[in-house]
Amino acid sequence: MSKVKYYYDPDTLSYRKIEPKKSRRFRNIALFFLGSFLFGFLGLILLLNTNLVNTPRELSLAREVKNYELQFELLGKKMEQIENVLANIEDRDNNIYRLYFEANPIPEEQRRAGFGGVNRYKSLEGFNNSEMIIATTKRLDIIQKQMVIQSKSLDEITKLAEEKEKLLAAIPAIQPIKNEDLTRMASGYGWRSDPFTKARKMHWGMDFTSPKGTPVYASGDGTVTRADNNASGYGKHIRIDHGYGYMSLYGHLSQYNVKARQKVKRGDLIGFVGSTGRSEAPHLHYEVWKDDERINPINFYYGSLTAEEFENMLKFANQENQSLD
Repeated sequence: MSKVKYYYDPDTLSYRKIEPKKSRRFRNIALFFLGSFLFGFLGLILLLNTNLVNTPRELSLAREVKNYELQFELLGKKMEQIENVLANIEDRDNNIYRLYFEANPIPEEQRRAGFGGVNRYKSLEGFNNSEMIIATTKRLDIIQKQMVIQSKSLDEITKLAEEKEKLLAAIPAIQPIKNEDLTRMASGYGWRSDPFTKARKMHWGMDFTSPKGTPVYASGDGTVTRADNNASGYGKHIRIDHGYGYMSLYGHLSQYNVKARQKVKRGDLIGFVGSTGRSEAPHLHYEVWKDDERINPINFYYGSLTAEEFENMLKFANQENQSLD
């Protein structure tokens, strides 16, 4: 309660009550409300800039962020499960399916390759959780790429399975010279000493030594694409396209028994051993190609050799001796 003030009136020789002016009263009330408003406003600003008080919207956004973090955690666990299943499929693909159909395994670096070039995730930068979002997106992209690669691989395996009989007949699976006709196997696939320069040189096939005129047989079904003397170093040679990316080559022949565009079956007589071209002695130089790349022929003799014969061949093929061409 406000204090009552008085003043002395000399005319009446008495004290009179001081009555405040209405304008002053209104001014004081206005100042009170203005001060209260400013104080409340400053207090609200301070509270909103601290963690003591959160607005309903901030509380709602915080709950959303927590929910998103939980969803990302669950997504990470699901991706881990997908990666484990995919790794199992890839392992079976490389070590069972592709091995069974004599297809080259898909290299690990190809399956796990990332994405080069421009920054694919620039639009995701600049947010509070950008690192987590970008890492998760990258992980999803890699999984998607792996699945595409695996899908294409399985499509290839399915196609091979549908044509299994033709494939098995076409694969160069027998030794091109019979064991009883061999003098010895001179050199295998790998780095060998060149007979002319004596320098170490990659030998892309296998050399089978045998007398001139020894029969040479087609190692798989296919079509003769070349039977000529027009390739440097090979002399008289024959090339057979077996399909499915396979090709076999028979070099340094003395004679042909087939001609270009002729279809042959596994075991057909196609030519005879000689020493034409870049050759030091009568022998057959034999190569196997897969998808335009030369591969080790020793992996393709399951159709004509016993386990003991194959073991002996493997021992001689691994010796770093001198090739004959």
